[in-house]
Amino acid sequence: MEIHSSQDNHQTRGGFKRLTPVHEAHEILLRNVSTELGEEKVPVNEGLYRILAEDIVSAVDIPPFNRAAMDGFAVRAEDTYGASPSAPIILRSLGDLSIAEVPRFKVGKNESVSLVTGARLPDGADSVVMVEYTKQLGDGTVEISTSTRPGENVSHLGEDVSKGTIILRKATRILPQDIGMLCGLGIREITVKSKLRVAVASTGNELSENPVPAGMIADVNRPMLIAAVQDLGCEPIDLGIVRDDYEAIRTRLIAALKSADIVLVTAGTSVGPGDIVPKVIDSLGPPGMLVHGVAMRPSMPTGLGVANGKAIISLPGYPVSAYIAFKEFVPKLIAHLLGSKTLPPHTIKARLARRITGVLGSRTYVRVKVHGEQSGLIADPIRTSGAGILSSLVRANGFIIVLENMEGYEEGELVDVELFRPWEIAGVE
Repeated sequence: MEIHSSQDNHQTRGGFKRLTPVHEAHEILLRNVSTELGEEKVPVNEGLYRILAEDIVSAVDIPPFNRAAMDGFAVRAEDTYGASPSAPIILRSLGDLSIAEVPRFKVGKNESVSLVTGARLPDGADSVVMVEYTKQLGDGTVEISTSTRPGENVSHLGEDVSKGTIILRKATRILPQDIGMLCGLGIREITVKSKLRVAVASTGNELSENPVPAGMIADVNRPMLIAAVQDLGCEPIDLGIVRDDYEAIRTRLIAALKSADIVLVTAGTSVGPGDIVPKVIDSLGPPGMLVHGVAMRPSMPTGLGVANGKAIISLPGYPVSAYIAFKEFVPKLIAHLLGSKTLPPHTIKARLARRITGVLGSRTYVRVKVHGEQSGLIADPIRTSGAGILSSLVRANGFIIVLENMEGYEEGELVDVELFRPWEIAGVE
């Protein structure tokens, strides 16, 4: 089963005045942050994954005219009634139309025009006979061996998009297909929410950049969190390493609040004598520290604060705890600030290889390795001695979340796994 050491727990429950449930911590944070963000115009081809700040309304019809949906012959449907392979009908051919050509023909009784997919339907025609059911006879006529109905094999005016239709709504996250549609509408620029700037600092006298001197510890949290910020489409601000000093941390965070929309700071967030980050946050402006200690394992020492409308998230120093707290709180915070929504996590069903336990009253995040066997998908809990073991996240490809009202899951039980890497087939490299 998952082994939780004192490192995972960081402090006994009694070390905090109160452990706030995860859902309540979200609510407290979100109702205290300001959502007054700026907007900017960007070229459409630079809009991928940005958040729209306005509705996109089509000023045109797409297609802008009736056009052929198949290669073939434009005809009047009534002229083809009764046609079959055994009793074809003969129509006069007026000529050919290319895809970009304005029709120079008007189709009359027993007449046709050869055209390609996408070509504009000439006046008088109301359907297209697919080329497979036609045969040009070489004397200016064409043999038709099937009947058609009015509108058959025709893409009609405004069939894709009608003029005046709202195509994309405000707060939509722009995807590749949206870029194509915007280009099709002839839109060159869009108004989007300004890209969020997220400042990231690590605290600790023991931390060092690479190469790491003897007796020091490599700062892994800051580069990991900067990468996580970029993965969410935000602009990171690197605040560097700050020594364990009240004034040094306060000075760095004051500067961060001037340029960033969100501030992340790791370590110094528990309840020991050296954990000064919560006191610093309280000094930066109202309302200060809103949540100190969250009912989650690991990541219990997580703190949530707000200074002058901006969120300051105090993450634990252990890398796994810092990352799990980031994944729990930061994506939803970003979506809230941008007025958008987050996608639900990619979840699969798998059978547990071993029993796992949670802690009643706390939400427990168990790292697992999912692989495929003949019997189906198997979730194997990662054995670890604590939240300082970053390799447990690297070796894992998903989380099982044991909710607050559950003691755990039994071996062989079918559980939900939130995947963050693809699962593999056992025995296949």
